[in-house]
Amino acid sequence: MHPDPLSLQASRPPDGDAACIRRVADKDRRAFDLLYRGYYRRLTRFLEQVTHRPHLTEEVLNDTMLVVWRKAHTFDGTSRVSTWIFAIAYRKALKAIKRLGESSVAMPEESLGLPSRDPEGEAMVRESRARIGRALEALSPEQRAVVELTYYHGYAYREIAEIVHCPVDTVKTRMFHARRKLKTLLVADSEERA
Repeated sequence: MHPDPLSLQASRPPDGDAACIRRVADKDRRAFDLLYRGYYRRLTRFLEQVTHRPHLTEEVLNDTMLVVWRKAHTFDGTSRVSTWIFAIAYRKALKAIKRLGESSVAMPEESLGLPSRDPEGEAMVRESRARIGRALEALSPEQRAVVELTYYHGYAYREIAEIVHCPVDTVKTRMFHARRKLKTLLVADSEERA
């Protein structure tokens, strides 16, 4: 169940994920392999952000994809396949966090996609990453999930509500509180450094 996640998905069916999930429902291992490869990077990033526990990421990702394999026949097409898969990943991540307890862990290194051309620029990017990482750690897993799904995966609030299994207004409230908390933490961090 560990296909090469970095390979391209050139043989993806023309109608994409929907065709893949139908084939997976028929226990087509090749289709599952394509789906796994197609979601590996996005799910890894999402799970790293939600759990903040690098050692859990692979385990939760594999648990998620095992559910996809076993339950593909239950996908009813009322949402996008990606929404369905991210919802499974979110629930699995919260269960894993709950199982281990909410202890403090270091923020994994991540790229903000900021260009750096010199040592000073690289230092600024590292400092920005650290500041944002510290602020994100202060959010609850539910708030981190909403931030991650919005800003890094481009989901709309309605889709996020499906993924995290709550009303759209709850997603909006979580985002409101997450933004407010991030702003407060980042301003305080800047003032401490000044």
